[in-house]
Amino acid sequence: MRRFALGMMTSAALMAGLSSQVQASSKDYSKRTKTDLVTKIMGDKSYQVYSSLKLEEVTKKVKTKTKKKKKYKVKKKIAYKKKGKTKYKTVKQVKYKWVTKTAYKNVKKKEWKFGKKLTKSAGFRYAHVQSKSYKVKDGKRYYYIYVDGRPVGYVNEKAFALSKANVVSQVSLVNNPSDSVGFNAEDAINYVTDKHGSLVDNDSVEISCKSAKLHISDTGYVSSKKAGTAVLTFKYGKAKATSKLTVRGDAKEGISSANVTPVKTDLPEIKTWSASDMASISSSSTITSEDAVSSSHNYWATNMSGNSKGADIETIFYHPAVLSAPGSSNLEAKVSSAVQGIDFYDNDLVTSNLDLGQADNREARGHMVYYNMRRVKKYNWQLIPSKMLSFNTWLSYIKNIKVSPYMKLGHGQSVGSTKKYVYVLANWNRSNNWSNSQELLRVKKSTMKIDKIWTFKVWNGSDKYPRIFLNADVIDDNTLIALFHNASKHRYEYWKISRSGDSFKAKEVGATGSDLISNSAEVQGFVWDSAYDVYYIAFNDYLFKIGAGLDGETEAGKLLNYYKFDTGREFEGLGSYKGELYVNLNHPTETLKVDHITK
Repeated sequence: MRRFALGMMTSAALMAGLSSQVQASSKDYSKRTKTDLVTKIMGDKSYQVYSSLKLEEVTKKVKTKTKKKKKYKVKKKIAYKKKGKTKYKTVKQVKYKWVTKTAYKNVKKKEWKFGKKLTKSAGFRYAHVQSKSYKVKDGKRYYYIYVDGRPVGYVNEKAFALSKANVVSQVSLVNNPSDSVGFNAEDAINYVTDKHGSLVDNDSVEISCKSAKLHISDTGYVSSKKAGTAVLTFKYGKAKATSKLTVRGDAKEGISSANVTPVKTDLPEIKTWSASDMASISSSSTITSEDAVSSSHNYWATNMSGNSKGADIETIFYHPAVLSAPGSSNLEAKVSSAVQGIDFYDNDLVTSNLDLGQADNREARGHMVYYNMRRVKKYNWQLIPSKMLSFNTWLSYIKNIKVSPYMKLGHGQSVGSTKKYVYVLANWNRSNNWSNSQELLRVKKSTMKIDKIWTFKVWNGSDKYPRIFLNADVIDDNTLIALFHNASKHRYEYWKISRSGDSFKAKEVGATGSDLISNSAEVQGFVWDSAYDVYYIAFNDYLFKIGAGLDGETEAGKLLNYYKFDTGREFEGLGSYKGELYVNLNHPTETLKVDHITK
C-alpha cells in the first residue's frame, strides 16, 4: 500500500487555529473575531438563526445580603442562698445574635443579546453558506453567515457538519491500458470539514489506498491499467470516510467501429466569431438596482433559406449574478454566474457554473446549481445575493435552489438530467483527443452531491483512434448521446453510449459530412430533442438542426436547417424537454426559450 498525503494546512485552518489561540488568551468576547472567508457545510441538526448578536450593557436589580451583630436582653431566673435557704431572682442578661439583612441595588453589567429570530438553519442545508467572523457566547461560537451571497445572521457552529467527510461510496473505472493519467482520487470527495465545519481544501485531505493490486501515486492518482479493487480512505483530523474503487476486468470494453457513412451537406462557408474577437464582458459580483435587468431579451434568427423570422429566443429566467459572498477569491468559495452548460427535466433546471477561464483547465472544477422553475420569478432572482428582497421573499427563493459542493466539471457542457439524477461528462477540452478514460459523474438531485463515478473509453478499433466527447446529452439513466468532431475527416459523429450495470458499450449512430463552421469554432452546446428526433448543435450565435434517426423519424446525420442569431454573446449550453428547446447566454446569465423554429 502506498500513501498519498499532502500535509499543507489551508489558510482557513491556520486562521482557525490562530483564532483559537486568541480565544484562549482573552476573556473579552464582545468583539467579532475575523477569519478568512470560508465555506461552511451545513449539518443535519437545525439551529436558530438570529439577525444579530451583541454584548449590551444592562441595569439589573441585584439582591444583596448583609450580616450584623444585634444586641438583645433576656430575663433569666437564677438561684442564690440566703440564710441557708435557696432563693430565686430574675435578672436581665445581654446577648448577641447575627441578623441577615436583605437589600436591592442597581448594578450595571454586560449580557449577550440575540436579535430577531430569522429562521432555522435546516432551510440552508443545500445552499452555499460562508462565513468570515464569529463571536463567542458562553464558550460557544456563533458564526455570522452569508447564504447564497446574502448576509444573513448568526448561528451556533453546531449547525455545521463538524469534522465530517462525505465521499462517493463507489467508483468504477474502465480497464484502460493506454490511460497515462489514471483516476484522481480527489474527484470522489464531496466535502471534508474541519472541527468548526469549514470546508477543507482537497489537497489537504490525506488519501490512502488499501489494495493487493492497485496503488495510489504520490500525486493522488489511481492507475486503471489493470483490474483490481481498492478501498480509498480519506482523512483530515477527526473527519474520515472510505470509498470502494474497482477497475473492471474487460480491457476490450469500449472498443467499437466508426463505420457510419456521413451524410453530405451543401453548406456554404460559414464562419463565426470567437470569444477573443468580442469585447471583454464580465458579470458583476454585486447586484444593485441599476445592475438588475428588468426586461426580456428577444432575438430573431435568419435560417438557411434566408428567412429572417426563422426562429426566435426569448428570456424566461435571469440567473443570480453570483451565489457567493463578496470577496470569494478562491474557487471553492466562489459560485460564479458563468454558466457553461444547462439541462431541463420537467420543471427542473440544472446548470454547470465555472469561474471565467476555468473550463480550459485539465482538472476544471466548479459548482452545479439546481433551480425549481415552478417557483422562478423571471427578474427577481438576480437579486438573491443582495438585500434588496425582503427576507421572507428571499427565503422562499432560497428553498428552490440547491448548490452542489465544489466538484469536477471538466468542460462543463456535457450535462444531462433525469428525474432523480444529474450527469456530468467531465472531460478536458484541451486533451487533443487522447486515449485516456472519460469520467462520468452522477449527482443526486435531492442533495446535489455526487453518489457514483464511472469511467469509460470509446475507441475506433484501437487506442490510436480514440473518441473524446466534449458535448453529450442524457437520454435516460443508462444512455448518453455524445458528439465527436472528427476534424481530420471533416465530419461530426454521433455516438450512443449505453450502460449495463457498470459496463459501457458504444455505437456510432450517425455522422454529418461537414465541419458545419469553417473557422474551427468550438461547439457551445449539444442536445437531442426527443419529441422531434433531432439534434441541435450550437456555435456562438449559430444553431444547427440535424436529423438524429434514433426514433426513425428523421435521417441520421442529415442537416435540416441552421439559424443565425445576432446576440453579440456566445451560446453556453443547450437543453431540451418534451419538444421545448432552451439556450443559455452569459453576461448577464439568462436562459431563453426557442420558439417559432422552422423545419
